[in-house]
Amino acid sequence: MLTTTTVIWTVGLAMLLIILISAIRILMEYERGVVFRLGRFAHVKGPGLRFIIPVVDRLIKVSLRTVVMDVPPQDVITQDNVSVKVNAVIYFRVLSPDKALIEVEDFLYATSQLAQTTLRSVLGRSELDELLSKRDSINQHLQEILDRHTDPWGVKVSNVEVKHIDLPSEMQRAMARQAEAERERRAKVIHAEGEAQASTRLAEAAKMISSEQGALQLRFLQTLTEVASDKSSTIIFPLPIELIEPMMRRKKEG
Repeated sequence: MLTTTTVIWTVGLAMLLIILISAIRILMEYERGVVFRLGRFAHVKGPGLRFIIPVVDRLIKVSLRTVVMDVPPQDVITQDNVSVKVNAVIYFRVLSPDKALIEVEDFLYATSQLAQTTLRSVLGRSELDELLSKRDSINQHLQEILDRHTDPWGVKVSNVEVKHIDLPSEMQRAMARQAEAERERRAKVIHAEGEAQASTRLAEAAKMISSEQGALQLRFLQTLTEVASDKSSTIIFPLPIELIEPMMRRKKEG
């Protein structure tokens, strides 16, 4: 039968074991432990085996890894009054664990809400063409705004990417017609430029032929050779007087 002394020693050892276990904390390499002593911030502990004072100290783990957070689709009206639905993704990490716990109640929720409101605000001041063609500059602008607002929380926003811009069906059809008209315009411009270059070359060739003696006769003979290669038809071709004039002149001189 157990005596009173044995029971006391057993209870004491059990309580001591519980206290020792509650005083031990293990932090991973990517974690930091923020210690609050009697409700006041004490210090930040690094990774490894750490000890705290039971009952007096409270340790809260904070991860330093980069967080990838999706921003839900937001209804945005652009500056040129086009209604679009836009979603994005943000990349951020905690640099100061103590600030992330002290300066804001829930830094994950706060960052998510800030990203949503900033996304609507920035894209609402842009036109649709800017959203489609200048996405890199918009991403940079969003990252700078978010990083400036989350800096007091000890949070660093490293990147913001606009993932998808959902356009209304009528706007998609209008953009398709615009793209088709732009392609037709470029085709007409290229065709006109080709015609202008061809006419310039023809004028230069005509000027060269008219200035060189015998060039017209040679061109005429070349054309006769090309026509004569087709034996399936009979062609009556006028003979220029310039070709027979030299022979007639020699005959008269002789």
